[in-house]
Amino acid sequence: MGLLELFTTACVPVFNMLLVTGVGSFLATDFAGLLSKEARKHLNNIVFYVFNPSLVAIYLAKTITMESLAKLWFMPVNILLAFTFGLFFGWIVVKVTRAPAKLRGLILGCCSAGNLGNIFLIIIPALCKEKGSPFGEADVCQTYGLAYSSLSMAVPMLERTWKFLSLIFETVDLKKLFAPSTIAVIVGFIIGGTPFIRNAIIGDTAPLRVLQESAELIGGGAIPSVTLIMGANLLNGVRGGASVQPSVIAGVVVVRYVLLPLLGTALVKGAVRLGLVQPDPLYQFILHLQYAVPPAMNIGTIMQLFGVGESECSVIFVWVYALASVAVTVWSAFFMWTLS
Repeated sequence: MGLLELFTTACVPVFNMLLVTGVGSFLATDFAGLLSKEARKHLNNIVFYVFNPSLVAIYLAKTITMESLAKLWFMPVNILLAFTFGLFFGWIVVKVTRAPAKLRGLILGCCSAGNLGNIFLIIIPALCKEKGSPFGEADVCQTYGLAYSSLSMAVPMLERTWKFLSLIFETVDLKKLFAPSTIAVIVGFIIGGTPFIRNAIIGDTAPLRVLQESAELIGGGAIPSVTLIMGANLLNGVRGGASVQPSVIAGVVVVRYVLLPLLGTALVKGAVRLGLVQPDPLYQFILHLQYAVPPAMNIGTIMQLFGVGESECSVIFVWVYALASVAVTVWSAFFMWTLS
């Protein structure tokens, strides 16, 4: 396929995300009044503690075996590399822009911690359904794509990121935010890696298939919910009320959408040539895309818990996520072109 066709294919899931995000922003306005700050808090809790864990556990259980797990070892290494280089680039942004002390942790977090959960849950299923997708049959692509995305959602590394930020602000431990997804990964591994349990739960003829179907039903609420929440949270930045140096915003944008994707392309291609990554285009695409996503939405939640830089975080997120529609589309098309 040509680069232009791949660009068109990559546009569709991004537009899907933008439309649902727009609905979330509208629901958070005073006119609609359905996604107020309190409502978002409750919906966030349901997503973190119910929807996401169900989605993670069931898709890992359906696709992960002991054999396949051995082939996916590079993913946590890839995330660690993205985090490490992002943290380094973020440190440079802090030094160059001379950002105030209260924004330093926010800048480091935005540059190092990417949206490895929500964005993938939205983009991968939509991309798999496109006729021009280079990743094979839609059902198989979606199942494996969501499994790979689920692995991205739970790394001790992200927990260390938040611990690092908490040390900067000398605040509370934030383990509770990540425990559900971590537990879900463990459950998914146990089910997928134990043939007896897997055969009892997973499959159309499994005697306990009602557990699989129920988990899929509950997990299906994760994707629309997180997208609506994302749109509602971004509305705070649109409303303004805080000022952020243009150089800080530009620095975060350059790190997330230029430096990290270029570096990630070189690292993943190098790993493929060395035989460290399995020859699966979808798997390689997700490894590439992990370097080209906007900052993790959880950073906004953490700023709310800290009570520091919440408004500034919203301003940065508005600009970075507004540009994500272009950046993610362009990089997705380029990554698919290199893999096709």
